[in-house]
Amino acid sequence: MLRGFGYEVIEGWEQLPAGYRHDDVDGVAVDSRDRVYLMTRGDARVIVYEPDGTFVMSWGEDIFTPRTHGITIGPDDSVYTVDDGDHTVRKFTPDGKQLMVIGNPGEASDTGYDIKKGLTSITHGGPPFNRPTNVAIAPSGDLYVCDGYGNARVHRFTADGELIQSWGEPGTGPGQFYLPHGICVADNGHVLVTDRENDRIQFFSPDGEYLDQWTHVQRPTDVFIDSEGLVYVSSLWWRVGQASFTNGPIRHDLPGHISVFDPDGNLLLRWISADRCAPGNFVAPHTLCVDSKGDLYVGEVTHTFGISKGGVPADCHSFQKFTRKGSPHLK
Repeated sequence: MLRGFGYEVIEGWEQLPAGYRHDDVDGVAVDSRDRVYLMTRGDARVIVYEPDGTFVMSWGEDIFTPRTHGITIGPDDSVYTVDDGDHTVRKFTPDGKQLMVIGNPGEASDTGYDIKKGLTSITHGGPPFNRPTNVAIAPSGDLYVCDGYGNARVHRFTADGELIQSWGEPGTGPGQFYLPHGICVADNGHVLVTDRENDRIQFFSPDGEYLDQWTHVQRPTDVFIDSEGLVYVSSLWWRVGQASFTNGPIRHDLPGHISVFDPDGNLLLRWISADRCAPGNFVAPHTLCVDSKGDLYVGEVTHTFGISKGGVPADCHSFQKFTRKGSPHLK
């Protein structure tokens, strides 16, 4: 939408070693050296790459369940992972030494959730965790965790993992959620939560006070703010026959896509195509981040939302890197 500003896919960037696979890439983050960390499923592990796509290492194969869900890197390069399969958030060194576990592995909190009935079975917000989805680190060092598939809450912890507060209940009103899925914290401390099945992003103060919402987004899965204040949002595919809790039945195929907004929510750029498996397009965008050069990384849950349902072929991509071209020249 801005002349000269855009992103170009780098085909063949990832040098995945022989014998490795990732059916889904459910989390991506970069460290202070622009090394890229992927959180993967099938097989569940963390894979680390140099900025040029050279493989560095992998770890976590003996720790994670098949339902890994997100990864975040702190200012000291500590690595935080979220696993909705065992209801935990874990902290690691960059090379995979475990430093902290938040949550009781294998124990879900009581929210009324029934996995066979899905989100509508959640009767109330509960304590940490019931299938958490992602974690963000505030400038203060506090940790914010969205607890989404089996809960409807955001939990705030100290850097040492002590619970400070929780907020949220199932619903469509301000401060309520139907699948709080992605989360980030702005430099001013505001907490952005992608309320996925409500088709919106909600904004909160550091103490959980509702501030605002963006409703001009589709099924948002992740949100990231770069050093210029640009806001990146990944949006999941809506299929005909599904239903948004706020927008109702889906009557037209709505492909997954990436959007870039200015800090006020004005749309700067969006790319979307029904040709989902073509390089640079998307099947099921689930996670994204931007490095120090402005280059963009997008992970997709391609197997879960596409291949397993017969919607795309088995060789369709689940991870892509994009080089940034130009600038919106924000002031």
